[in-house]
Order: sequence, then structure tokens, then C-alpha cells
Amino acid sequence: MEPTLIILIAVTLMIGAALFSRRTGIATPLILLTIGIGISFIPSVPTIEIDPEWILAGVLPPLLYAAAVNVPVLDFRRNFKAITGLSVTLVIVNAIVTGLLLHWIMPQINLALAIALGAVISPTDAVAATSIGKRLGLPSRLVTLLEGESLVNDATALVLLRSSIAAIGGTVSLWSVAGDFVFSAAAAILIGLIVGWITITIRSRLNDPVLTTTVSFMVPFLAYIPAEHIGASGVLSVVVAGLVTGHRGTKVLAANDRISEHTNWNTVQFILEHGVFLLMGLELRGLITDLDHSQGQLGNALLVGLILTVLVTLLRFVFVIPQMTLLRRDEQKRLNDADRLNEMEERLKKYEPQSERLKKQKTRAQRGVAQRSAHLSFIENQGLTWKGSVILSWSGMRGVVTLAAAQSLPAATPYRSFLIVVAFTVAVLTLVGLGGSLPFVIRKMRIQGDDVDAHRLETLSLLKEINEAALAILDEPAKLLIEDKPVDPGVVERLRKQYQKRAILSQMTGPSTERLNVATQTFILQRRMLEAARDELLDARAIGGYSSRAIKQAQELFDMEEYRLNKIHPETH
Repeated sequence: MEPTLIILIAVTLMIGAALFSRRTGIATPLILLTIGIGISFIPSVPTIEIDPEWILAGVLPPLLYAAAVNVPVLDFRRNFKAITGLSVTLVIVNAIVTGLLLHWIMPQINLALAIALGAVISPTDAVAATSIGKRLGLPSRLVTLLEGESLVNDATALVLLRSSIAAIGGTVSLWSVAGDFVFSAAAAILIGLIVGWITITIRSRLNDPVLTTTVSFMVPFLAYIPAEHIGASGVLSVVVAGLVTGHRGTKVLAANDRISEHTNWNTVQFILEHGVFLLMGLELRGLITDLDHSQGQLGNALLVGLILTVLVTLLRFVFVIPQMTLLRRDEQKRLNDADRLNEMEERLKKYEPQSERLKKQKTRAQRGVAQRSAHLSFIENQGLTWKGSVILSWSGMRGVVTLAAAQSLPAATPYRSFLIVVAFTVAVLTLVGLGGSLPFVIRKMRIQGDDVDAHRLETLSLLKEINEAALAILDEPAKLLIEDKPVDPGVVERLRKQYQKRAILSQMTGPSTERLNVATQTFILQRRMLEAARDELLDARAIGGYSSRAIKQAQELFDMEEYRLNKIHPETH
């Protein structure tokens, strides 16, 4: 069959599965996994085997980048402790405990190799969980925790896998593994920061959505390749580059660039995200045929896979619920600081600085108090609950990284085919078992999702705040001059009325024309007002007084309006 036709059929299946998911409520990854397994056992279908390097180096970087670029840095920072626990500590605990049990069950598999398999089956895949959670109205904080965990735990697992494989053929000390882990993380973060900063700076100067998007497609690999080359974590480098891009892009990229990139990367994410689950199913028959049926290895592999599935599920519950309890207790203690912050805020208001330097210090201090107050408000409104802990514990589905990592085991590895089938069994059982029952668990918990009305009021409050900043421009005489000539009073009045009715507009910048008519003056003055509104939005995001959901929605409205205005009057862009 022609490769083009195969790709066409695969994409058609993805679209069909997504539409079927909307009608039935079954997660799209589960549908595609089932379809893939069914197709793999059709006699006329050849055995499917994909080089794991294509997944780890070709699919995983853009997939993680597409997810990271949409994760608000504010949310990531606020949930850093929880995400670190889930994506680093839990992965290490999973790998070691699973390895010890496997070595005990099958002593012929040495401990290093057993821990390597433990690392393989440790990282979770949040695709199914988040798609179900968003549809059923999970609180946005739980969704952030699941997404953040999935972004980072792949890096932890792959570093552990690399160290374990190195230990199979020789002696590796605990200190060398710890040193390798620290170096891998630190170097990856540094490379990700550099790549993210440089590429977003270059893209901000291209002023062409096509070129900007093209460069964005290079970013995941620009971050991944050098990190892997020096022995660091390529996937962590990609995640950091994505976070930097998403955070700085709001400041330096034009609205049409952001809209174009958002659409393109959502498409890429949809195809890669769902394609890998279809591929998992298609590879099943090939994995099974690699085992020697006459010696009963298939049955043993399935049994071991079932045992390890139960173990990793229990470990997640044992780890997550106490961790969330401790975090909840810590957050409750922080709420006691509210009165002290209020007192500090009052003292700062009364303080009259005598110099410009002291004025700047006062402004910084007020900003710091505002950020801490916003964080306390976040804790109060979106605090962790025991119900949320149960849902997080239940969301331990494994995915394509588990299968690709297992297949990356060296060809000479003892029991390689056996271990790959065990990993695949864990991935399938968690996806079908935990993923299939997750909607029932969410409904049974009756967890309270985000308040829609409260979110609407919050967004309106944010829009009012930034709109007032835009209107303030019309009261500054210096801003009402264009080429040293005053703006037509009618233009000012029309814009004032327009902004009083509208809650959202966006920033536009560009050169003025030689001869300025009323329409051109209108658009130029709008840009100045929109710049003030944009600055107010970015300031609100930095302080954290509004949720990332409200900030993101306001930003999207900004982008759409700016894009529309640019289409209407492109010569002033």
C-alpha cells in the first residue's frame, strides 16, 4: 500500500475517532488504541514496527513543545512543588520499587535491567486524562497538575533508563547516577532557556507569520539535539524552550503570528498525539510474535505486566494522597499570612518616598505584596482537596513514551522482547482500565469544577481594568500628537466612545503614512491605546491577581481583535 494512502487512512481514522469521542464521551486515545489493535490482527495487514528513535527524537520533541507552549508559566510556578513530586520523586520511587519486585519475581533478570523496566513504565501520559477531565469539568488546577507532570516525567524516566542501561554491563555508583541526573537536568534547563530566548527574539523581528511559524517548527529540535549531544535531557530542554516561548511570545510576537502559530501547533499536536496511540495498537501483533510461544513467555509477560500495573497504580495512590495532604496543610498555613500582607500593604500606601530611588523601591515592594496576595487568593479559591487527590491518583495512564522507551533497549539486552511486551501490557491496561473508568470516578467524586459565573465575572473585571488603561491614553496630551500635530478631536471622541463600549482591543505598532487622514489617525491612536491595554494585561499576568484562564481568554480576545483590525487597515501595520 502506498505510504500516502496509509497516512490518509490514519488521519481519517483520527478525525473519525475524535468525532465519535464527542458523541460517546469515550476518550479519543482509547478509541484509536482499540482500532489499532483490531487492525493489527487482520491477516492481510503486515507487521508494523517503528524504530523507537523516530518516536523519541522525531515525535516526542514537537509533541512536548506543543503542550509546553500552551502551559502558563504562572500556573507551572504555582504548582511547582506538586509537579516536581509527581514528575521526579514519584518516577524514581516507581522505578526502584518496580525494579525490586521484578527482580524478586524473576531473579534471572538482574536488578539494573529490572530498574530500567521500572523507569520505562513510570512516566504517565496525560492525554486521555486531560481530555476526559476537561470534558467533565475538572478544576483547572487539576488539569494543570496532570499536564505539568506529563511534561517533566518523561525526562526523569529517560535519564533513569539511560543510567540503568549503563549499569547493566558494569558497576555504576549511586553518586554517579545522582550526578548524571543533576547534570542532565541543569544542562537541559540552560539549553532550553537559551534556545527559547534566542528563537523568540529572532521570530519577533521577522514580521511574517509564515516565517515565524516555520522557525517555531525548528525550535523543538534546536532544543533537543544539542541537549542529547552533550548527555543532557533533550525532552526537558524542549519543555523549557516551550515554556519560554509561550511566556515571552505574548510580549514580543504580533497577534497574527500568535494566532497562526496557535492554529498550526494545535493541528500538529492533534496529529502526533492521536497518531501515536493508533501506532501503539498497530504494533501489538509484531510485539507478540517476537516472543517464543512454545515456552509460554507470552502468558508470563502478560501476568508480569498485570502485576506491575497493580503495583504502579497502588504506588501512585500511596504517594499522591499523602503528598497532596502535606501540600494542602502547607497552603493552609500560608493563608495565615493574609493579615500580615494587608498590614504591609497599608504601611506602603502611607509611606511617602523622598527620592526617585525610594519611589522605585516602594513600587517594587507594592508589586511583591500584590503577587503574594494574589497567590494566597489562588490558594483560597483553588485549594487542593482529597477528592482531587483521588482523581490525580486514578489518572496514572501510561502511553507511547513507555512503549518507545522499552523498544529503545539495546538489541543485546537479555529478555528484551519479554520486557517490551510487559511494558506494552502495563500501558494498555492502564489506558483501558484507569482511562476507561476515569469518567465514572470523576462523576462519583462529584468534584466541584471551576465556577463558570465567577470566571465570567473575573474575565470582565480584567477586561475593565485593561480597558481603563487604554482609555487613559486619551487623557495624555503628548499621546494625542502625531507628527507634532494634534489628532482630530472627532477621532479622539469616537475612540473614547468605542472603548467605553468595548472591553477588549489589542496592540498594533507600525509606521505612520506621509499624509494622515482621519481613518489613519484612528488606527494609529488605537495602537497607542492598545499598547497601554496590553501592558496592563501583562502586568496583571505578572502579579497573578487573575487566573491564567482569565488571562488567556482576554489574550485570545486581544489577538482576534488585533488580527481583524490589521486585515481592515494593513497599511498601518
